[in-house]
Amino acid sequence: MIQQLQEFIRQERIFNEGDGLLLAVSGGLDSSVLCDLLVKAGWRLEIAHCNFKLRGAESDRDETFVRSLGEKYNIPVHVTSFDTAAYAAEHKLSTQVAARELRYAWLEEQRTARRLAVIVTAHHMQDNVETLWMNLSKGTGMAGLHGILPLQGHIARPLLFATREDVAAYAAVEGLTFVEDSSNTTDKYTRNFFRHNVLPPLQEIFPDVVRQTGASIQRFREAEELYQQALDVYKKKLLIQKGQEFFIPLIRFSQATPLATIAYELLKPFHCSPAQALQVTGLLDAEPGKYITTATHRIVRDRKWFIITPLNTEEASYFIIEKEQELLQLPGAEFRFRQTENNEHAISADPATACIDAATLQYPLMLRKWKQGDYFYPLGMIRKKKLSRFFIDQKLSLPQKEKVWVLESGKKIVWVAGMRIDNRFRVTEKTRQVLRITMTEKV
Repeated sequence: MIQQLQEFIRQERIFNEGDGLLLAVSGGLDSSVLCDLLVKAGWRLEIAHCNFKLRGAESDRDETFVRSLGEKYNIPVHVTSFDTAAYAAEHKLSTQVAARELRYAWLEEQRTARRLAVIVTAHHMQDNVETLWMNLSKGTGMAGLHGILPLQGHIARPLLFATREDVAAYAAVEGLTFVEDSSNTTDKYTRNFFRHNVLPPLQEIFPDVVRQTGASIQRFREAEELYQQALDVYKKKLLIQKGQEFFIPLIRFSQATPLATIAYELLKPFHCSPAQALQVTGLLDAEPGKYITTATHRIVRDRKWFIITPLNTEEASYFIIEKEQELLQLPGAEFRFRQTENNEHAISADPATACIDAATLQYPLMLRKWKQGDYFYPLGMIRKKKLSRFFIDQKLSLPQKEKVWVLESGKKIVWVAGMRIDNRFRVTEKTRQVLRITMTEKV
């Protein structure tokens, strides 16, 4: 078992000779066995134990036992305790999630303070198999198939090569003592449910299901590497960053295959769900201006691009304006929108106010910074003019140009904000409803 441990550490490059290890020990079978294995294999380690104060006297018993392991092996033991129930209530978390957050945050503090290479946990092969089945049930996709990784950041799991039976057999042969956690017998926790009710029926049909699934996990990890390599190629081809915005060219995106998978993986960093990713692919056949909103971003179908812009107005330079919207607050300006009847009071000569024939607009509107190649038909003209030439005529400096916003409807510029509307959207004697847009710059 010691030789298998050393070989697994070497193959997976989990940590290096001479590294200091912080071993998380609960006092149960798995962590007690791993502690013994690492000491006998000659690794330099310190023990860390969390008392979650969830099982009364039993929690204190576990702490006492872990301290005795430090005395037995003559290694340092670090202990902390948490009011886990209070933390869970305060942060509206389940007890499991609260305990995990508290545990790993404290372990990382200890690892850093003591200048140790990694945090070591005693997850073994059955834990990994249970995780795989849980991930499949939740629908976590390709990433969920790799289960628990041998090394993830500063967290190492060198016991993943061993089954629960291997661990128990080693404890019996070596005469190791450990403590039993009474919460392991309840099905209240998801992992315990899978452990007690999902795997046993499978083992009745496939007695070696844990080892066989464990071997499959290794192949899934290798398949995921190939998967990520292919995705990286698509990300370089399809995802273009400009400031806080990202752009995806529609033609290239539409030609990618398999499109649903590529769309999800491209958009996942922007908190896009699988269902929303499918909606984005549906926008390929939609009119410009249509969009999908995630928790953090808006994905807008432009003329030639999908534009991914943050919802935070401090960061974004593309904004969607719905028909019923009355106010848009930006860091440097605010825009107010009001629809009114066409009368003598509807029109304003103030360049900071645009008066638009409401019937000519297609919603949603888009407010964005101007870009090279933009053109419009200045009010009173029947020929188009590039904005770059218009700015020269207006004698705008470079800093002034950088601040210019344009309002767009469909594929057409409606208003160069604060300067001139497009002739195609002007109010005429046939206009019934006028959209008045007022721009106020902030100092």
